[in-house]
Amino acid sequence: MSTPLQWPIRVYYEDTDAGGVVYHARYLQFLERARTEWLRSIGIDQSRLKRERGLVFVVSKLSLSFRRPAQLDDELLASCVLIGQRGASLRFMQEVRKAGSGELLLDAEVLAACVNAESFRPTALPADLFAE
Repeated sequence: MSTPLQWPIRVYYEDTDAGGVVYHARYLQFLERARTEWLRSIGIDQSRLKRERGLVFVVSKLSLSFRRPAQLDDELLASCVLIGQRGASLRFMQEVRKAGSGELLLDAEVLAACVNAESFRPTALPADLFAE
């Protein structure tokens, strides 16, 4: 449904656990960065969206499959592609791969809901949001 975006990530010591591999929760941050940059790439500034329209995106559903571990100093690519859009939500397919080899480390499906920034109630996506 959209053009995939790939965002480069380097694994730092702070990203790893006692076993020397990327801590499982850190992948959520990698995915968030890629979604944010995907939105930015199509002209959606989330700070402006909140300030001017009172809207924010929140993750409402997340499904992850861990395939292989990433380790310290690995260069990764986190990707994001929009695969569905409904009244108040966006559905993304995301992956984290090793840069260079393309080895799949993680794949995810993410549902992001558009909500009112004050009440956190679902709000319909503005018709012109993707035309800005």
